[in-house]
Amino acid sequence: MKTTPKDKPGRPSAGARLARELAGLLLVAAGTLGLVRAAYAIHAVPGGFMLSFAVTGRDVTRAWIAACNALDRKDNPLRTGLHTVVRITDPTGDDASFRTELDRLRIAKGHEPIETVAGTLFPAALAAISADHGDLVARYRRAYPRLKKYAGNAHGTYFGRLVAYPGAKKTEIDQVGNIISRLRQQASRGKAPMTAAYEADLAHVSDGGLPVEAPVHAADRDNLYRGFPCLSHVSFQLDRDGKVHAAALYRSHYMFERAYGNYLGLGRLLSYIAHRPGWCPAP
Repeated sequence: MKTTPKDKPGRPSAGARLARELAGLLLVAAGTLGLVRAAYAIHAVPGGFMLSFAVTGRDVTRAWIAACNALDRKDNPLRTGLHTVVRITDPTGDDASFRTELDRLRIAKGHEPIETVAGTLFPAALAAISADHGDLVARYRRAYPRLKKYAGNAHGTYFGRLVAYPGAKKTEIDQVGNIISRLRQQASRGKAPMTAAYEADLAHVSDGGLPVEAPVHAADRDNLYRGFPCLSHVSFQLDRDGKVHAAALYRSHYMFERAYGNYLGLGRLLSYIAHRPGWCPAP
């Protein structure tokens, strides 16, 4: 067996040491944060089994850890799951100290900082210095060609798809602006807002009568077997209490590489969209 200085006989590989350290971090966090066990089911399939689960966490940290623990089973050596559901009660909150420690492990493995991942879904720093939504969109679209030159962004970014979606009739569609506009219309009704008028199955943004749904996947150009976009669409719902909820559908999700940052970015996007018309993000 060939060995390298990083993988000598009797010495754990860098990957094994990282996995052990991450497992230790999850174990300590589970005890400190008081996590709840995940609800999961195992279904027999030819050649193995399919693990599906649903977990709920009070914030991003707890939800992410619960999902990781649900995957980390002795009878699931590949640490994979299908048809999994992760619910986050407060999608804008997380444990800063845990994020710092997780970032240390991620950067040691060569991954981008969590804030960088979150920024692909919502550029919080840019939004903070923008005068309004129109200014944010204009700034981002100007920077978009440059952003696409970075490694991994050749096909675009998630926020780029949300504010410059490649529609059939219009080259750049601001889906976020359309969603804010529709929610603002409901805020001005002066009576109970429409709650179930925001969904349309298989809707495309060029079809007119835009629902409060944000497709990311573009059927005419996203044909890669893997890679961008793993996020297919984001759907928003307005409840009777004036709170806006979000549901994101991923065809695939890398828990260590992307999920924590994606959860943060989605929570910030939800907060941004909800506050523009005067609603509140759930909860």
